[in-house]
Amino acid sequence: MLRELNEVVDYIERHLTEELPPEELARYAGITTPQLQAVFYVLAGQTLAEYIKNRRLSAAAQELQRGGRVTDVAYRYTYQSVDGFTRAFRRWCGALPSEITADTPIKTIPKIQFVITIKGGTSMEYKIVEKPAFHFAGVSRRVPMQFEGVNQEIVKLAQSITPEQREELHRLRDTEPKEIINASYQSDTNFLREEGELTHLIGVLTSREDVGAGLEKLPIPAHTWAVFPNQGPFPATMQDTMARIYSEWLPSSGYQLADSLSFSFTRMDTEQEGHAYSEIWIPVTPAR
Repeated sequence: MLRELNEVVDYIERHLTEELPPEELARYAGITTPQLQAVFYVLAGQTLAEYIKNRRLSAAAQELQRGGRVTDVAYRYTYQSVDGFTRAFRRWCGALPSEITADTPIKTIPKIQFVITIKGGTSMEYKIVEKPAFHFAGVSRRVPMQFEGVNQEIVKLAQSITPEQREELHRLRDTEPKEIINASYQSDTNFLREEGELTHLIGVLTSREDVGAGLEKLPIPAHTWAVFPNQGPFPATMQDTMARIYSEWLPSSGYQLADSLSFSFTRMDTEQEGHAYSEIWIPVTPAR
């Protein structure tokens, strides 16, 4: 996985002056666009969109320092107008592009490189599960892409589930894990503007075809799954587990992400406020 991510970074570096379609970047990593966004954010501490923007502005600053014309530099780094470039550049480094000279100290953002870092030698509990094909059945909604904090649109989606739908979900829930799960897919995020939405589903796993009560049915093929149980303060423990999956487990596991959907479930602890048991299910395939 780290090799593929570094190939994505190298590709970005070679094409800073061109459009960078998210699907093309994801193909370099061998994963889906949402998976690339999630992995990059967890490992780099910034969104892929932020990284591309910062690298372009850093390269633009160096060209301006070498005497490049503002208009030429703006269009070279894919900005549609000089005004847009000027506003972005000023927000980025606090100076106007026209103020940059050979002697001006400039802000620079170096090219990132992903490496394996072993943190404390702590073990990570997981299991590998082979599952036949099944369906996700549940309610879904297009929601804004959000990397941090509580997504209020997902909260509203959960609150929208009707009593009839809850009864139908209970009837359909016949495939392990027999829990209410969360899954996200169909991202259309614009990497450059950090805009876009994805579809979020709250539902169950089922083998049944007769899905009623207005619920959506989403087929999932047979896969190998890496399952990561975690227990503790919620959501901090779950978020930390997700970060460790991508930064520690995946690079050295002998597996890579498969082209499918991850999902998770959470059971709140009734005896310890703010604590929960969660499982994160990641579709995997043997690494190339």
